[in-house]
Amino acid sequence: MGHDCAVGNWEHFQKNCHWFEELEIGLDFSKLNRPNKITKDRVRMALDAVKALEQGAIANGTEGRRVGHYWLRAPELAPEENMRREIVETREKVESFAAAVRSGAIGTAAGPFTDLLCIGIGGSALGSQLLLGALPPNGMGLHFLDNTDPDGFARIFRAIGENLSRTLLVVTSKSGSTPEPRNGLAAFEELLRSKNLPLAERAVAVTCAGSALDRRAEKESWMARFPMWDWVGGRTSVCSAVGLLPAALCGIDIGAFLSGAAAMDRLTRRPENNPALELAIGWYGATEGRGAADMVVLPYCDALRGLSPYLQQLTMESLGKRLSRKGETVHQGLTVYGNRGSTDQHSYVQQLRDGLKNFFVTFVEVLRGQELRATAAQKSAGEYLEGFFLGTREALAAEGRPSITITLRQVDASSLGLLVALFERAVGFYGEFIDVNAYDQPGVEAGKRAADRSLRLLRDIEKFLERAGMGPDGKNASAVAAALGRTEEMEMVFKWLEFLRAQP
Repeated sequence: MGHDCAVGNWEHFQKNCHWFEELEIGLDFSKLNRPNKITKDRVRMALDAVKALEQGAIANGTEGRRVGHYWLRAPELAPEENMRREIVETREKVESFAAAVRSGAIGTAAGPFTDLLCIGIGGSALGSQLLLGALPPNGMGLHFLDNTDPDGFARIFRAIGENLSRTLLVVTSKSGSTPEPRNGLAAFEELLRSKNLPLAERAVAVTCAGSALDRRAEKESWMARFPMWDWVGGRTSVCSAVGLLPAALCGIDIGAFLSGAAAMDRLTRRPENNPALELAIGWYGATEGRGAADMVVLPYCDALRGLSPYLQQLTMESLGKRLSRKGETVHQGLTVYGNRGSTDQHSYVQQLRDGLKNFFVTFVEVLRGQELRATAAQKSAGEYLEGFFLGTREALAAEGRPSITITLRQVDASSLGLLVALFERAVGFYGEFIDVNAYDQPGVEAGKRAADRSLRLLRDIEKFLERAGMGPDGKNASAVAAALGRTEEMEMVFKWLEFLRAQP
């Protein structure tokens, strides 16, 4: 691959550095320095489990669901004809709708769409942000509402500015009732109303059939509705309309993206020379199979700035589980954080080299830039970026700090598909190694229920204050909690009172 030798010997480097020519991607474990603790029997069991999953077995046992995100890039593998047909028809509808928008055949009374506003959170946003951050939108102003922060709403709406009348809205929510996208939609609708602009002629829904959002979009005759399915989890939905629609609207070659993912899937079904299996085995060695080390993701490429947050959800939501599939308490997980190189070299590389040995690094190296480096300054900058990567890698290895390097020839739609599928498959294999359900999210659901209880408490507090003629003040938390019979939630009553007091 043309790299310098690792600290150690050349033979070790060659043995542990694998270049997959057919995909133009490489994995280098020469600086991992962690033993392979996975037996051949466990590898076989993991491969069998993923094979059964792809053939339609119930892989998400706690929710009684199939797990079919692999079918999205290979519809012929779906176990039922209606699934195959829906996948193909949805992709065709995405491509047709996006082409009509981009050509101006679909627009508003004000003219063709100039801007795209995507509303969603978590898996309904992170995949699109990865794709559209790596492959910038071609001719469309791009905006995301991926939180429920009113200040964030205001900033995005100011950025849209005079293009409001020509802004296309895509609302993504699997259940159709998730509060964050619901609040973003309400805020955008309020803004449109203030300008006497209708919502329906510029709104698109991506949601499950029959959801509250789906019913509303149908009732109000929104421009289009695209399906989500219960057999595709949010964190693995980027190959569905969730990721494909925004990408296609922005001119990204979604066919190349899906083909790249499918090509990686094919390689990761084989028992040997399997990049995702090797990656999962490397993780297991680095973390002792119990999350004993964090994974620091460092892509040396601005285009991949969205990779770390994307992998945080994919990995931590999948593997961070209290119970094994046998019901035993295991408290498993793999913590992920990261930044860009060489930006990171001026922040936390100091600790990575000289501080706690509680991590391993996953470097992502890109050999060729997206832009032509035509000037001497541009060429020099690219050389420095590669030099900083190689130097940081060596500096960490010299102190016994482990790392894995993933090498891409370049960042394009196809290589992004490869990267997404590589990590999806690695997470699936690692979940099999540690025997957790990698496809449910009970902790997330618990958080949602707790938030709902907290909001119901707020409504009770507001009603009490109105009846009592009192203003909000944390000093009155004890009295308010007692009056509501909620003394066990005194701290939360105090926090809500202080929140209300700060409002205009």
